[in-house]
Amino acid sequence: MSVKEKIEALRQQLREHNHNYYVLDTPTISDYEFDMMLKELQELEAKHPEFHDPTSPTLRVGGGITKSFNTIAHEHRMYSLENSYSKEDLEDWEKRIQRILGDAMVEFTCELKYDGASISLTYEKGQLVKAVTRGDGFQGDDVTTNIKTIRSVPLQLTGDYPPKFDIRGEIILPLDGFAKMNEERITAGEDPYMNPRNTASGSLKLQDSAIVAQRPLDCLLYGIVGPNTGITSQYQMLQKARDWGFKVPTIAKLCKTTDEVMSFVDYWDVHRHQLPYETDGVVIKVNSIQHQEELGYTAKSPRWAMAYKFKAEQVSTVLNEITYQVGRTGAITPVANLEPVLLAGTRVKRASLHNADQIEKLDIREGDTVFVEKGGEIIPKIIGVDFSKRPTDSKPTQYITHCPECGTALVRTEGDAKHYCTNFYGCPTQITGRIQHFISRKAMDIEGLGAETVELLFKEGLIRNYADLYILTTEQIMPLERMAEKSAENLVKGVAESVKIPFERVLFALGIRFVGETVAKKLAKAFKNIDALMVASMDELMAVDEIGERIAQSVVEFFQNERNLENIARLKSYGLQFELSKDKLLNQTEILKGKTFVVSGVFETVSRDELKKLIEDNGGKVGSSISSKTSFLVAGDKMGPSKRTKAESLGVPIISEFDFKAMIQ
Repeated sequence: MSVKEKIEALRQQLREHNHNYYVLDTPTISDYEFDMMLKELQELEAKHPEFHDPTSPTLRVGGGITKSFNTIAHEHRMYSLENSYSKEDLEDWEKRIQRILGDAMVEFTCELKYDGASISLTYEKGQLVKAVTRGDGFQGDDVTTNIKTIRSVPLQLTGDYPPKFDIRGEIILPLDGFAKMNEERITAGEDPYMNPRNTASGSLKLQDSAIVAQRPLDCLLYGIVGPNTGITSQYQMLQKARDWGFKVPTIAKLCKTTDEVMSFVDYWDVHRHQLPYETDGVVIKVNSIQHQEELGYTAKSPRWAMAYKFKAEQVSTVLNEITYQVGRTGAITPVANLEPVLLAGTRVKRASLHNADQIEKLDIREGDTVFVEKGGEIIPKIIGVDFSKRPTDSKPTQYITHCPECGTALVRTEGDAKHYCTNFYGCPTQITGRIQHFISRKAMDIEGLGAETVELLFKEGLIRNYADLYILTTEQIMPLERMAEKSAENLVKGVAESVKIPFERVLFALGIRFVGETVAKKLAKAFKNIDALMVASMDELMAVDEIGERIAQSVVEFFQNERNLENIARLKSYGLQFELSKDKLLNQTEILKGKTFVVSGVFETVSRDELKKLIEDNGGKVGSSISSKTSFLVAGDKMGPSKRTKAESLGVPIISEFDFKAMIQ
């Protein structure tokens, strides 16, 4: 046997043993035998670098150093899930699905919701080429080197896998491995880690992959995205992923009714504590991939999936003090400062009290013993007061009347739950809050500039608004605390680079009240440039899809303010993008303006997503269900008969994909 053949044979044997041990949990050789084979392969590879293989099992031991993790855009966005907490929530969700799908038979796949760090793995020709954290859903950090050390992540697939696809899952830390890590830390005189989820997430960003390799991380997969996968259902997808070599838990069930779904939920709400890893709920997905495509997405979540969250853990502790925070829009948020308490694996010291009405409704007072839980097991909230422990000298909470930052009298408009500080251009916290929003990742994403640096620059009088960022110099920044020459240069460079950020994100960065990411994209698409948007009337704004009176009023008021216009003029002069790029404008028309299309079925020449994009690119609107407002139903193969019946009963024209293409040509 030649050296090359010996290396290949060892690699193949080690891959099989690795899969048996870490994925199937059925080892066929001892740890010692495995280590000896791995050592032999390492020695052969060191002597013969000409036979290098990026999928070699020797990469599992780590050793690569990553000093900075590059940000990479997801080819397919990673959405978050809508949460439910009751059977009624699920039934309402099912009704919404049936309204869109008609009388189609809907099945559901139920899977456990793993409590870890979300990851997207990209495979090309069966090899792992990229691993990216969830980030903000649009882009995340490249952690490929660290992910390759996790034994349950296959570096080379087997079977009939597609040429290219992404697979999503969670990086978790099993409970026994977490306990062992903490035992070692305590023995070494170090503080134990707080919880498995945060420890797993933190492990992905360690610079030395050899340290990551020593941690007992695991990877559980649940979703495949990509074109032409040949997969027709979620349940089939789970089995295919197992066949290709991925670790996919077998705890999944195909259900036909909400009652069956709730039986699965109720069983695992009780038995989840017997699992080797943490889970905080059940994910219910529409099983048919065709139905998933037809249901599509909202701005944040897939319409075809729902997370049922198990009842949140609850603790009691003392509320020491109520303080008040000022947001960038002037909104006041009361905050409960608590006696620190351990809740769902983290130490909680603060909780939101939302607004004055909530404080009055629950009669929350300083000195009270309060019940705290995590909303969705993420954000702590106070849900009640233990009145039996209330101090005898307790006094009702008097909500503040003036801004805690600038002393301006607070106002509260009718129908609004929040109090506001109206000193928009003079309140320091509002000013720095707007600048911090401007530089944030989803907005201008300015490298080298963080919230603390913004506070420092403002305190030193170097910036008073976000336009001032573009006239900062290295010489001005270097004398500041914690600012070396390199840091100052990076900050100035990061600001200069941000002029390339596209118009829709610049519009979001301006911080117009009620204009979030999705609304900014819709406004940018509708008006094409800032000049047209600045002179738009209320009626013109409200004619844009999903723009109501409240948003329209806020936009009009923003552009009526002279200071805002002055800042925009300055930003224009510094080269920021205030119109849609040529790429975005390419092939965009108003041919379908005023028309609403519902898309259903499977198409020959385009995917459903491509068809929806063509509708929007040509000024049309995509509807989710047929109504009297629907202009056309674009019908493909396998469309449900109820959709056709409803369209015919309402007199909605039914056209083919070829009719549609002729319409836009």
